[in-house]
Amino acid sequence: MNSGPVSPHAGTHVPVLAEQVIHALAPVDGAVMVDGTYGGGGYARAALAVANITLIAIDRDPEAMERAWAHASKDPRLIPAPGRFGELEAILRAGGREHVDGVMLDLGVSSFQIDEAERGFSFMRDGPLDMRMGQKGPSAADAVNRLTEGELADIFHFLGEEPAARRIARFIVQRRRSKPFETTLDLADEIERSVGGRRGKPTHPATRSFQALRMWVNEETVELVSALSAIERVLKPGGRLAVVTFHSIEDRIVKLFLRSRSGNDPGASRHIPGIPRGAPPTFELLQRKATEPDEAELAANPRARSARLRWALRTDAPAWNVSPEAGLRLPGLRQLEGAAR
Repeated sequence: MNSGPVSPHAGTHVPVLAEQVIHALAPVDGAVMVDGTYGGGGYARAALAVANITLIAIDRDPEAMERAWAHASKDPRLIPAPGRFGELEAILRAGGREHVDGVMLDLGVSSFQIDEAERGFSFMRDGPLDMRMGQKGPSAADAVNRLTEGELADIFHFLGEEPAARRIARFIVQRRRSKPFETTLDLADEIERSVGGRRGKPTHPATRSFQALRMWVNEETVELVSALSAIERVLKPGGRLAVVTFHSIEDRIVKLFLRSRSGNDPGASRHIPGIPRGAPPTFELLQRKATEPDEAELAANPRARSARLRWALRTDAPAWNVSPEAGLRLPGLRQLEGAAR
């Protein structure tokens, strides 16, 4: 492993907490690792720069995979593998692998997706109301034009932690009766109207609602829960997991999962159905508190302000034979799973 500084830049895309992620993964020559969210390739380049590893690059976004194939044409150590990171175990098996030495996940939307108006992720640029990372399945327009008022309110409340969730949902349903929503700015304007304008707020009133819609459209919480359970099964003893989150719910999922699997949540095995009593810990927490960007990184990349890094070491204990969500205790996930897709 090289001792020199990490150079994570990939074009205009700057990965958040890159040096800390590479420190957490500790790549060594000969290791096989997974980047479950290739995106712009910043973390992949950083990992490949410090050790002679094989890196499997997963992403559901076709545009991200085009970048991965271009990267692989110059560096055969990178193996592109299209798909969802929740399907990580099946993707590895399809490639003839059962176990790996490390997995990194960078959750949320990438800078490329935000900056492309036609992807519909941001209300800062007018575009079609899409938000689909994989460019398949129901879009954000389908959600706001077809879901019931109660389902929309649950999405905004549980995934966006939006205090005005029910009011926003009511305004959306009332407005769509006369004209369906088609563009990002149209929806953002209606959300702003529903809460009485910005009134000096530091962020746009639609921020939480847009985030919630994106998470619902892409089933991000379901994917994350499935991925963590799969990672527990595929990591070798001594293997490392590093997860960067940008949303409090995602961070809570990672935190609760690692806490229960490391034996640091003793109440879980006694009170949560499905947690095996007395099961040995499958992860060792290498750092109790999440790592956050320092002032220098925040000054250079304001989008990093909500980033949190959690990392852990796989023990030699067998993976727990439980449902993926066992022990997470997150209210609202079942309501969201019930929303029509």
